[in-house]
Amino acid sequence: MNWTSPILHADLDAFYASVESLRDPQLKGKPVIVGGTSSRGVVTSASYEARRFGVTSAMPTSRARRLCPNAIFIQPDFKSYAEKSNEVRAVFESFSPVVEPLSLDEAFIDVTRARRMWPGSAVLAEALKDRVFRQTGLVVSVGVAPNKFLAKIASKRAKPNGIVVVDARDIEKFLHPLPVAYLWGVGEVTQLTLERLGLKTIGDVAAVPKTTLERALGSLGGHLAELAAGLDNRSVVPDVRPRSVGAEETFERDLSSRMEMLRGLLHLCDRVASRLRGSRISGRTVTLKVRLANFQTVTRSTTLKHEIDAATCIYAVVRQALERFVMAEEEGRRRIRLLGVSVSNLSEWPASEQLSLERGPNWASADQALDRVRFRFGEEALRFGSLLDEWGG
Repeated sequence: MNWTSPILHADLDAFYASVESLRDPQLKGKPVIVGGTSSRGVVTSASYEARRFGVTSAMPTSRARRLCPNAIFIQPDFKSYAEKSNEVRAVFESFSPVVEPLSLDEAFIDVTRARRMWPGSAVLAEALKDRVFRQTGLVVSVGVAPNKFLAKIASKRAKPNGIVVVDARDIEKFLHPLPVAYLWGVGEVTQLTLERLGLKTIGDVAAVPKTTLERALGSLGGHLAELAAGLDNRSVVPDVRPRSVGAEETFERDLSSRMEMLRGLLHLCDRVASRLRGSRISGRTVTLKVRLANFQTVTRSTTLKHEIDAATCIYAVVRQALERFVMAEEEGRRRIRLLGVSVSNLSEWPASEQLSLERGPNWASADQALDRVRFRFGEEALRFGSLLDEWGG
């Protein structure tokens, strides 16, 4: 294998479920499902034993229980997953300093600089898989390709516990037989549009002139034409900051009273603020996500003049947005199934938020004390005792 394919995409297999099996060896070989354990929860990760029953990520927990009644359901422990992810990343960085994490369980790795030490990128990928397993106990699937787009597809085809290599000479042979759903940017609506045009495979898309695709899909058409030709000129960028920090919760029962909504909102703001400070970042854009009982979902974003990282400040912003939205709804539709809060437009910590009568130096000290307790005893060790104030006086 030569070095025409220097980009790796490494994706840990069933990551959360695998970490749980490492923590409790009795879970190995059993159907394990990590996610919300209530009837309103969502599957975050499933072991391959559970996937054989049709369980997939993002599936409602209630459906997963019907498909796999003997499954073992476990609440996620993101602190443990983050610690294990750091161990894996250290292994990646021992092969190349150019590592771009996409999430806790996957990353792009540019191994171009390792040419002198390895006879080829595929040999390096095999060694990386072996070292990850020996040092962390986790299994990783690896795609090897000339660019990020192809490497990502290759790792998906490699699962579970495999390696797929795409040589620069074999791009069309690898790519063109695949369904159009493999193209980045093709969701259900775009897939239906392409199929109405008679385009079911990536090869079908590649055979259509770029101008034709642009007439049908706008700028997305030009993007798909390049991907269908196997083109992707993006570099692997190490140490990419997260674009946003957020938290959301699907409630066991719909929230109908204002007090319930505010309590749920405040709890989410507290979680987001703690994660911001834990990552030593802050942000200026605050977004509220609301999903009603009828599954209508809306988002409302507010961009501030200064960065914030405190629950009290985040809560003040999203509370106003929630109040405006809920008050605009008809009385019978004011039942909330899900709330989410996120902060984006991020920058380095500490935040530059201005002090006010509502938020003075004592609040900052309280935040620091809160963080110290949670670092030692866990995220749920301390919570706000009550709402900041009553809604609407």
